[in-house]
Amino acid sequence: MNAAHDNEQQEEQQAGQQANRLAHETSPYLIQHAHNPVDWYPWGEEALEKARSEDKPVMLSIGYSACHWCHVMAHESFENEETAELMNRHFVNVKVDREERPDLDEIYMNAVTAMTGSGGWPMTVFLTPGLKPFYGGTYFPPDDRYGRPGFPRILEAIAQFYRERRSEAEEQGDKLKERLVELAGFTSSNETLETGLLDKAYAGIAASYDATNGGFGTQPKFPPSMTLSFLLREHLRSGRQTALDMAAQSLAKMGNGGIYDHLGGGFHRYSVDAKWLIPHFEKMLYDNALLLGTYSEAFQATGEPLFRKVVSETASYVIGEMLQPGGGFYATQDADSEGEEGRFFVWTPDEIKAVLGDEKGRLFARYYGVEEGGNFEHGTSVLHVDVGLEPLAAHLQVAPDELRAIVSEGRRTLFDHREKRVHPGRDEKIMTDWNGLMIGSLARASRVFGEPAWLDAAADSMGFVLDALHEDGRLMHTFKDGRARFNGYLDDYAFTVSALLDLYEATFDPAWFAHAEALMETTIERFWDPEDGGFFFTSDDHETLIVRSKNPYDNAIPSGNAVSVQNLLRLAAFTGRNDYRDRAGQTLSLFTDYMGAAPGGFGQLLCGLSWYLDKPVEIALVGAREDDTTRAMLDLIDGTFLPNKVVALYDPTGDGGQVGGRAGAGGRVDGQVGGRAPDRIPLLANRPQIDGATTAYVCEQFVCRQPVTTVDGLAELLSINPQ
Repeated sequence: MNAAHDNEQQEEQQAGQQANRLAHETSPYLIQHAHNPVDWYPWGEEALEKARSEDKPVMLSIGYSACHWCHVMAHESFENEETAELMNRHFVNVKVDREERPDLDEIYMNAVTAMTGSGGWPMTVFLTPGLKPFYGGTYFPPDDRYGRPGFPRILEAIAQFYRERRSEAEEQGDKLKERLVELAGFTSSNETLETGLLDKAYAGIAASYDATNGGFGTQPKFPPSMTLSFLLREHLRSGRQTALDMAAQSLAKMGNGGIYDHLGGGFHRYSVDAKWLIPHFEKMLYDNALLLGTYSEAFQATGEPLFRKVVSETASYVIGEMLQPGGGFYATQDADSEGEEGRFFVWTPDEIKAVLGDEKGRLFARYYGVEEGGNFEHGTSVLHVDVGLEPLAAHLQVAPDELRAIVSEGRRTLFDHREKRVHPGRDEKIMTDWNGLMIGSLARASRVFGEPAWLDAAADSMGFVLDALHEDGRLMHTFKDGRARFNGYLDDYAFTVSALLDLYEATFDPAWFAHAEALMETTIERFWDPEDGGFFFTSDDHETLIVRSKNPYDNAIPSGNAVSVQNLLRLAAFTGRNDYRDRAGQTLSLFTDYMGAAPGGFGQLLCGLSWYLDKPVEIALVGAREDDTTRAMLDLIDGTFLPNKVVALYDPTGDGGQVGGRAGAGGRVDGQVGGRAPDRIPLLANRPQIDGATTAYVCEQFVCRQPVTTVDGLAELLSINPQ
C-alpha cells in the first residue's frame, strides 16, 4: 500500500517515455526522474567529459526524494517536453541526490548562497565545463511568478550568456571558486579556550529565543536539537535556570505542536510558522534520531512525562516503520501522498466523528484542535495540543480520566484507520551517517528508559552497517538494492564512531569499543588536516572536486568536526591518550571565533567545548553484570543527566569480559574483536574488586578517588542525590 497511488501516477507518466541514464541508479530520487524527457546524467565522468568535449555548460540539479518542492519543479519543468528540449539543446544536465553526494551539495549550496543570499532545494546551478559555478538558484517556476523568472526564460538567458559572454561566465566562476576556497579555510584562534566562550555563546543564543513559542527566530522553524543539547549542558555547568527553561519549553512546544505526529509518533521536518503548528510533512531519519537523543537528555534533566512519551512513541515509529528487516534504518518518508502534501496526516471533524462516534469524536477533536474550516488546506487540520488535558477537561466539564481515556483510545483507533490510507513514499536507501545518529540515540535511550528492544534494534543495525557498508577498514556511504556505494564522508565515520561508543556503554561488549577505536584511527589517517588541524569532509583519496571543504557548522545534522571532537574526548577518557585530547583541542581552537560569533550554528561544537573545559567523569565498574548492586549503580548513572562522562564495566565472571549485548547479532561482529575488557580499555586496567563485591571507581584523568561498593557511595562520589 506504500505510495501505491503515487506509483500508479508515475507509471502513467512513464508510459511511452524511454528511460534515461538515471534508470540504472540506486537513488530513489534519481529513479523518480528516470523517465523525464530530460537527457539526465548522474554525476560522473561520462557527463563531465561530454561537457568538456562539446563545450557546454553543466546544469546541475540537486534535491532529495522527500523534498516537496523538488517534486513540484519536476512535474512543472522536468516532465515538460518543451522545457526538456531547451535543457537538452543547451546543457549537459546532471541530477544529484544530495543525500548520496553531500560533498557536491555542500560546495554548490555555498556557491548559490554566495550568489543569492539564500539556499534550499531543489537547487539549480550552472557550471562551466571546469565545474566552476557561474549562476544558480533554488526552485524556479515554469513561468514568471512569485517574483521569480520562469525556468524556460532562465535557460534561454543562461545559454545566451554563456555563448556570447563566455569570458564573463569564466570570470564569475573563478571568483566564486575563490570564495569557496575562502569558506573552506580556517585559521586557529590565538585565544585560549575558556569558559567565557560558553558564556558568550549562551548570551547569543538566548538573544534569539522565542519566549512565546520556544525555539529560535521566526518562521520557518527547524528543530534546534543541537542548540537545545548545549542549553541542557549550560544549565548543568552554570546553574542558569533560564537555560533549562528555554530547552524544556522548546521541547514541550514541539512535542505538543503539529510538527509532531500525534498518532504515529515521530517528527516532521520543520514548521512553516513560528508556533510549530503546520509542518512540511516529510519525516527524516536524522531529525528523529537527534530529537530522540535530546528528549532523552531532557527527561534525565527534568523528569517531564511528556518527554518520556515523545521518546517512546518516536522510537516505536522508527522501529516500526523505518527499520529494514535484519537491521539498518531507511532514510526518509515523503511529505506527499496521492499528489498532495500532508494528505496522509490531516483530519476534519466529520472524519474523526465518523470513526470515533459523535461525542467521543467531538471531545477528541477539541483536544487536538481540529475545528470546522481547519488550520491546513481544504478545510483539514493538523493535530496539535494547545491546552493541557486537565484544564481542558475542567473547561468542558468532563472528568479528566474520562477525557484521558477518550484521547488514548481515539489515538489508537484513528491510527488504525489512518493505516488504510495511501501511505507517503519511503526512501529505502540505508545511509551510514544517519544510521549512526539513530543507532546512537536508541542505544542511549535504552539506558535511560530501560528498553532492551531499542538496544536490540540499535545493535542489529550496527551489525548491518559493519557487514554491508564496511570494507577493508573503510566505510561506504549508502546501501540500496544490494549495493554499497560512495566513499564514506567524515560524517559517516564520526557518527558511526559515536554510535559504537554508545553501544559499548549500553552493552559493555569490548567489540564495539574496538571497532570505534579502529574507525577513529582511520578518520585521523584519512581526514585530518596535518597543517591547520580539524577534519576535511572528504578523505584524502576522494574524487578531486573544485574545493576540499572543512565544515564546522551544524546544519540539518551535526558537524562531523564537532562529533569527532566529542569522539576524541570520549576515547581520551577511556584510554588516557593525550594525543586524542590534543587533536580535539586543536579542532576547537580552529573554530573558536565562529562559535562566539554565530553560536546558533555551533551547538554540537559547543557541547564538545563544554566537555573539553569540564573535568569529565570516568566511571569504571568491576563486578558481575547481572548483580543487583551492579544493576542499581547503572540505574543511578543512566537516570542522571551527566553528559560529560564515560562508563566502562568489566565482568570477571564473563567469558573473556564479554558481557551481554548483541555485538555478535547475526554473526556479523566477532565478539572476540574486543578481547578482555581491561586489556582493551585502559580505564578498567588494574581496578580490582573489593571483597568480591561490585566496585565502582570514579576518576578524573585516570586519577581515581577511593573506590566504593555501594550505590549510596557512588552517588556521593558523583554528587547525585539518589531518589
